[in-house]
Amino acid sequence: METHILTLTFQECSARYGLGVGVVHEFLQAGLLRPAPTPEAVIIDEPDELPRLVRLHHELDLSPEALDVIMAMRRRLVRLQATLEYEKARARQLENFLRGSSPVLDFN
Repeated sequence: METHILTLTFQECSARYGLGVGVVHEFLQAGLLRPAPTPEAVIIDEPDELPRLVRLHHELDLSPEALDVIMAMRRRLVRLQATLEYEKARARQLENFLRGSSPVLDFN
């Protein structure tokens, strides 16, 4: 899974996502966002996670701690789905090999 890193100022967070400075500070303290080296800015590791985080915050009015749990569960689910796809591909490969239709390839 490829990681895209984005740096946003507090003003950009407010303009794009409707997050107040206080909420951004709460998210920083909860570890939902990372502080950037420049003042009044945050680092977004996965740009698609911030809109999801904001939507959960606005629609469900959850605490930053609850949002952290939800986001951690989602990341875990995404990793498990990737693992499942990998294992399914290996099982298909083994089935094809046992039928004599293809060689076994190393995915690592």
